[in-house]
Parts: sequence; C-alpha cells; structure tokens
Amino acid sequence: MRELVIKDLHATVEGREILKGVNLTVRQGETHALMGPNGSGKSTLASVMMGHPSYEATSGEVLLDGENILEMSPDERARKGLFLAFQYPMSIPGVSVANFLRLSYGAVSKPEEDDPEPYRKKLTAREFRALLNEKLGLLKMDTTMLSRYLNEGFSGGEKKRAEILQMAVLQPRFAVLDETDSGLDIDALRIVSEGVNAQRDGELGTLVITHYQRLLDYIKPEFVHVLVAGRIVKNGGPELALELEQKGYEQIIKEYGGDDVPFEPATAETAAATS
Repeated sequence: MRELVIKDLHATVEGREILKGVNLTVRQGETHALMGPNGSGKSTLASVMMGHPSYEATSGEVLLDGENILEMSPDERARKGLFLAFQYPMSIPGVSVANFLRLSYGAVSKPEEDDPEPYRKKLTAREFRALLNEKLGLLKMDTTMLSRYLNEGFSGGEKKRAEILQMAVLQPRFAVLDETDSGLDIDALRIVSEGVNAQRDGELGTLVITHYQRLLDYIKPEFVHVLVAGRIVKNGGPELALELEQKGYEQIIKEYGGDDVPFEPATAETAAATS
C-alpha cells in the first residue's frame, strides 16, 4: 500500500523554527484532516512538503513510497504523485486554463532516468482533450473556463474550482489541500467539496488542512489531527473536529502551546486508538 510519511519534520522560515517535529502518515485511500489555530504551522507544513524555496526543512523526512522527497525539486515531487492545492492560487495572465493544464500534464508525465515509466501515460492532443472533458463533467464545470487566463479575474470560488480541476487532470497519488475553504461562501464550498469527493476513489490519499468543521461536513475525514506550536498534539476521528468546533482551540493552546509541546506519531493506528 502506498504511503506518504512525515517523520520528525523540523522546518524554519527566515531562520525561525516553525515545525518542531511533525509526524504524520497518510495511506492510499485515506482522508486526514489537519486542524489548528493560526500560526501553528499548517501552511508551513504544506509548503515544506511541496518544496517552497522560502521554507527550509532542517531535519526529518517526508517519504513518498519510501523515497525522501525533501531531496527532490518541486517538479520531481509532482512527478512522483504529490499535489498541493494552494490557499491563495496565483493568477497567470496570458496563459489559458486549457494550456496550463496541457503543459502541466505533459510535465508530470515526462519520463525520468529513475522512473522511465511514470504512472501518468503520455497522451495525444485528442486523448488529452477527452480527459479534460471527462474531468469537467465530473466536476460539473463549464467549458468556458478553459479559454480564460488562469485565475485572472476569477472569483474566490472559481479559483478554488480551478485548483480542483488541476487535481482531477493531474491525478495525483497524494493531495494536500491547504485551507481550500478559505474565502468561499456556502455554495462555492459545496461545489468545491463535491469536486474533491468525486476523486476519492480508494486510490487517492488526501490531507485536508482547515480551521473549520464546515469543510469537514462535506469532505468527511477518517482521521483528524491537531497541530499546535509546530507539533501534532492530539489525534482522533471525526468527533475531534466536532469537539474543536464546539470548544475552540483555547484549552489546547493553554495545554500544549508552550515550548515543550509533547507529540505522538499521527498514524492511522494512533488516530483509531483515540477515536
């Protein structure tokens, strides 16, 4: 079974340590939610995993099927099957959504010396168009979006739907959704969540980063983890997210927010044991 394993990950931003020993395992077909107060390190974790140059992993590992992806460039990580949906997607004037998706798919399906047969096969122009139309239908999206410049003039909901369309086309093995609910109204949240759920086919491992239960009402996780002060301090099942919704983070911050934050490996087994 495929696994995405984060082992004792420490990371800094501009010399300041943000992640202080994160342990987390996401397996094929599982959906995990990562919650925590502002400044706890959730988006830092996503950025480190994907290789953002402003974030430095100082120790630990991120293993995708046993390979430490921290030693790879961001494009290599994508070719291995890792995808990140950004909290704040960037606009790219002059590049249409269709061309961006076509070039992105071509890049992640490019063979490498150590991986001569990537799991995404090369497609002809006709085959890619068929794939794109299939995913548009799956996500209930209009074809008019394809001719627009990527995220240029898009509403918040349209930007997030475009991210989920990228995810559907690239067909990652593991997806990290960094606060996908940020800036969405109720209708946009439902549409985006339905798009994510349409891809949960037992093969995709998903890590959903969020502050709120409302996203998890739609994208239902099997496991929930709480990140405080750079470490995962609590694990559970879906009821843990409901508890946080009712009680907030104040008590957890008081209990675990100091410099000596305890942590436990956040695997499926530990989450199940506490649920």
